[in-house]
Amino acid sequence: MPDPIRVLIADDHLVVREGLRQILETQPDLVPVGEAVDGVDAVRLALELHPNVVLMDLRMPRLDGLEAIGRIRAEAPEVAVVILTTYDEDDLMAKGMRAGARGYLLKDTDRETLFRTVRAAARGETLLLPNVAGKLFDHIESGEKRPVKGHALELTEREIEVLKAVARGERNKEIAARLGITERTVKAHLSSIFNKLGVDSRAAAIAEAMANGLLRDGGPPP
Repeated sequence: MPDPIRVLIADDHLVVREGLRQILETQPDLVPVGEAVDGVDAVRLALELHPNVVLMDLRMPRLDGLEAIGRIRAEAPEVAVVILTTYDEDDLMAKGMRAGARGYLLKDTDRETLFRTVRAAARGETLLLPNVAGKLFDHIESGEKRPVKGHALELTEREIEVLKAVARGERNKEIAARLGITERTVKAHLSSIFNKLGVDSRAAAIAEAMANGLLRDGGPPP
């Protein structure tokens, strides 16, 4: 059997931490390994406990979730972070994904969605629910347009196809099957995409591509 997924819960409310722990414990492959009461604690425990996934609240004392994500990404890039918050704010979603989170969930999400997102994050994949992806698109479309990076313009049609599939939450195996290519080729496309966009994760690639208009129909803006 594969190793269980080690999950660190970061939230400043005791009742939320206890509730999440009890929910995760219903799944044999999800093991809560610690609870952080604020952002500073989240960074410390992420480095000490080596979880596979951190469930991160955004509004916490001493250090907010966005800053904590940045520090974890810098010091322990192998640890995946999934944002779990009460704040349904477009700007926070965009900032969270650009910071490197591999998912953005609201605290009223259902259990199965929580489980799927944690498992996807542990595999190194990004799972965006349709409502979150839609809000990110709308936020970027209505905001100030960023200049398209030179390397971003060099994304091939196939790389954009792969990136759109990633944004839909598809796994490498699913992308390969739908496009008629091997998983190794999918990984090669992702490596090229990351290099061209100057990012190091699927989530950051999605956010950067959205900001540059690469995921709209028709590819990059003229």
